[in-house]
Amino acid sequence: MVFLILVNMVLLIVGCLMNAAAALPLFASILLPAAISFGVDPLLFGIIMVVNLSIGTITPPVGVDLFVAATISKISLEEIMAKIWPYIVVVIIDLLIITYYPPISLWLVNFLK
Repeated sequence: MVFLILVNMVLLIVGCLMNAAAALPLFASILLPAAISFGVDPLLFGIIMVVNLSIGTITPPVGVDLFVAATISKISLEEIMAKIWPYIVVVIIDLLIITYYPPISLWLVNFLK
């Protein structure tokens, strides 16, 4: 679905530039009605938003969690950034699986219904 690809790209960029706590209510109020009109489950859309914005907290240019990790571990920011790219690739693959195979994300909810 093209809509979800665009949402993923926009939210990854927003997550890189903006705090997730501020971005989530702002973009949820804008994007959720559109997602519902495209037939996306609201719970799945919430999961997609949280995962996207969480990825943004570990990617440059802002990457707040990278600064915290560098301070706690006393390792340079450049060294952490060099080692985190394989993890970011895996998490983006996970995001695509969550986005395009909803039963993985919603199995517990469906089980409890």
